[in-house]
Amino acid sequence: MKGLSIVIIGGGAGLGALLAEMAVAEGATALGIIDLNATAAEAALTPARTAGIPHAFAACDIRTADAAHAAFAEIARALGRVDTLINSAAIYPRKPILEISDADWDASNAINVKGTYHMMVAAIRQMRNQDPIGHIRGRIVNITSVDAFKAHPQNAHYAATKAAVVSLTKSMAQEVAPDGILVNSVAPAGMATEKARESGFLGELAKASPLGRGGEPREMAEWVLMAGGPRNTYMTGENIIVSGGYIYA
Repeated sequence: MKGLSIVIIGGGAGLGALLAEMAVAEGATALGIIDLNATAAEAALTPARTAGIPHAFAACDIRTADAAHAAFAEIARALGRVDTLINSAAIYPRKPILEISDADWDASNAINVKGTYHMMVAAIRQMRNQDPIGHIRGRIVNITSVDAFKAHPQNAHYAATKAAVVSLTKSMAQEVAPDGILVNSVAPAGMATEKARESGFLGELAKASPLGRGGEPREMAEWVLMAGGPRNTYMTGENIIVSGGYIYA
């Protein structure tokens, strides 16, 4: 991420916070965090403060365009430039497929699909007005999921939203390719997070993977940073599946 100004949506915790830490370690020149939780967003900027690089955070409910665009504009003004947007905000509801309510559908779609879309639009408006670095004016990486490609009757509404984001990524990539903006997505498998360890979920992850273990969050994050970093100058409209073979098993 050397030399790039990064904005992470949902960067206050989990994979988003890890991406913030890793981006700074890899040489990002500025970092912005947008999250519903203002305290968490500010805390996630600690690596940027320590490194002495420009940083900013905004608390935002990304379900509405006005709020999402205003928060992004605030961060962009503070940083001066946004080279990479990472959309990591999502909710992960679980409910039997025949019991999903209208409210369940609305909540999942509003955050996982609409929120991702709103932030992409805000970033593209910013990136189109920036001078390119080489051929590239900006990069967008959306976090999807292997659940988009496998049967998941216990979280069908989540899986459906992630499939929607895969499709949305491709459509947006084609729209902005002439502007020199690359749009890709990364689909992780279940990760060996601290929460997964505490809930006893690691055994299920290990059983599902031909590699015999769940992926570490850092292993997933590496692919996000590759897609959103300076080494990616040509890939767009792609979905990178990081499943440890689970998707093919």
